Amino acid sequence: MRHAVAILAVSLAAFGFSAPTSVKSPPRIAFASHRDGNWEIYAMDADGGHQTRLTKNEPQERFPLWSPDGKQIAFGAQRSDGWDLWVMNADGSNARKIFTGIVAKGERQWSPDGTRIVLGTQRDGNREIYTVRADGSAPTRLTDSPGIDQNPTWSPDGARIAFVSSRDGNLEIYVMRADGTGQTRVTNADSTDDAPEWSPDGKTIAFTSSRDGNRQIYLVRPDGSGLERLTNDSANHDIPKWSPDGKRIAFQSVRGSVLDSKNYDIEVMRIADRARTRLTDNHHYDAMHAWSSDGALLAFISERDGYSAVYVTAADGAAARRLTMSSSLNPSFSH
Repeated sequence: MRHAVAILAVSLAAFGFSAPTSVKSPPRIAFASHRDGNWEIYAMDADGGHQTRLTKNEPQERFPLWSPDGKQIAFGAQRSDGWDLWVMNADGSNARKIFTGIVAKGERQWSPDGTRIVLGTQRDGNREIYTVRADGSAPTRLTDSPGIDQNPTWSPDGARIAFVSSRDGNLEIYVMRADGTGQTRVTNADSTDDAPEWSPDGKTIAFTSSRDGNRQIYLVRPDGSGLERLTNDSANHDIPKWSPDGKRIAFQSVRGSVLDSKNYDIEVMRIADRARTRLTDNHHYDAMHAWSSDGALLAFISERDGYSAVYVTAADGAAARRLTMSSSLNPSFSH
């Protein structure tokens, strides 16, 4: 433990703030890298040290997700007939396929207790939501509608799942119990509502909506009350991510054409007073942001150096630092 704290202290000192007096383990970042000829999963320390290749297969493997206890990593693996969901130990050992036919770029999440993963799939001919146990057992279909059901996220207590569905004509936010019962529509607009994200206290869902013309970030309670617009400007915003303490939301912003991904930047808003900090400000792609478990750091992907690389910055935007020196995607902090 003393050695772990020392590593974390050095890592955080590089960004200008102090390490906590007690930590479970030093933070790690899992990511996908193309450095060895195809996309594979790697892990590294939060300062970029100890970069280790975890998968060694010919097909591409991407989208790593740490289990809540930091002992396992779920990831997507592309095969000739689509993408499958795999789980391995944090050191890359004991890799096993647990689900076939996932939506590669769709949202997937571990349950808060680490026993299940919720995901989107088209294995039944339509995009639906399933859960599966981390050992691959008990795959359970939760939705069965004629529309698209996608982008599921667990509530912090694991009792409910928010998701997006087009079953009533356009994409809206819905909530259901973790077993798929009690499916309830939360939002009701004539435009797209997407990317739901539970607040850490489970009282609020952040989401993206184009109901007022361009994409903005909104808040709503799980019962549909208390709708509130969080951003209000000419940019398009999406992918809201709550800080672990629930006091801030990080999101992506596109200025100019929504089709011009080179305009992506990352912003953070403080909920109490709506104060916004623009963490990146350049004409290159800055996105795929992920919070560290203590809320001190944000990992993200930037193309400012001519290729996609993992960067880490303090949450106030200071001291952004490149951690990888080759094409990299999908950073994910350990918990």
